[in-house]
Amino acid sequence: MQYLKRTLRWFGPSFGVSLKDIKELGVDGVVTACHQVPIGEVWSSEVIRGVQKEIESHGLEWSVVESVNIHKAIKYGLPERDVYIRNYIDTLRNLAENNIKVVCYNFMQLIDWTRTHLNYVLPTGAISLLYDPVAIAAFDLYILKRDMAAEVYSDEMVNKAEKYYKALDQQGRELLKNAILAGMPGSKEAIPLSYFRSTLEEVAKIEKSVLRENLAYFLKAVIPEAEKLGVKMALHPDDPPFPVFGIPRIASTYEDLKYILDCSPSTCNGLTFCSGSLGAVASNYLLKIIRDFGPKIHFLHLRNVTREEDGSFYEAAHLDGSIPMPKIMLEIVREQLRRHESGFGEVAIPIRPDHGHVLLDDKKERMSSTLDIHSLGEVSGWQSFMDWKRALGKCLSKLHNENLK
Repeated sequence: MQYLKRTLRWFGPSFGVSLKDIKELGVDGVVTACHQVPIGEVWSSEVIRGVQKEIESHGLEWSVVESVNIHKAIKYGLPERDVYIRNYIDTLRNLAENNIKVVCYNFMQLIDWTRTHLNYVLPTGAISLLYDPVAIAAFDLYILKRDMAAEVYSDEMVNKAEKYYKALDQQGRELLKNAILAGMPGSKEAIPLSYFRSTLEEVAKIEKSVLRENLAYFLKAVIPEAEKLGVKMALHPDDPPFPVFGIPRIASTYEDLKYILDCSPSTCNGLTFCSGSLGAVASNYLLKIIRDFGPKIHFLHLRNVTREEDGSFYEAAHLDGSIPMPKIMLEIVREQLRRHESGFGEVAIPIRPDHGHVLLDDKKERMSSTLDIHSLGEVSGWQSFMDWKRALGKCLSKLHNENLK
């Protein structure tokens, strides 16, 4: 049986980790995007092929697109959304023309992910990411100074946020602001505070049911075209999987994912299974998600988080933390065996580690506006996964063969 397809993310030549570096790490493919194209515009076949040729010149393949970002007109249901949906379909057509057929995307409302600390130092000295709900409230109330923000939080949280903010010096306040406004993956530019504020005020007026309907509208238009092209769409869950700044989440729970998959029943309407995103809350039963939605999982992000009682969490080492990663790997191997035996579905599911710790020499190259400089931490996690996966695969294959005797 085939192993998982080992991939690493690449943001381009200006982000410190080169394709030569990635090739040396022994991966099978690259996960990237046409980051130079503004959100909502069509990725031309020529631009796609240019990126692809650069990847292939290093003996690698472009395995997964992450991401073809969705314009806010689609997310918010604005009158011009059909224009951007047509552009999106044209981009999928151009990707398929170049035989790139797995697309990771998300429908998060503000930014792709939210953390309050980008340089959280662990007891080992490694650098990790941290989400602190008190810091979020402090940013909202005292840095963003959003109208009606206090209504989003309990009195207890407002009091904690006030104390937290007052305890920060000017540098601490700037670090908090910069962490939350760090920008989109693949960009070195922080989101302007004024733009973040206006966007937040805009989306705060939209109810969860409407956001869901907007996603369903998108899927019903795009998935039939993706089917014709053989493109597998892999929705990434919300990160974190609970409301932030009072904005509802629509891809955070088992029920959310079932709704999304039922919107447009097709093998091309699938998921990116991100253990760290879904696992940031204890109520998400990750094993059931894999068992029930396994055939629709087209891409794997495997990482671990340690959840704290106060609602905060940080990125843990890949096999440590609150998520039972060996059990997760076991379910993934079982899904591979099902695909292998049935002959239906890609057995070598693309996998990449995610949010790896910043270790050793990577610290010297770290840039404050991107999470790209952590190749050693991601490779460490990736190798741990592969060792577990091989061991589990051999055990299950042996048991399967014995049952056939």
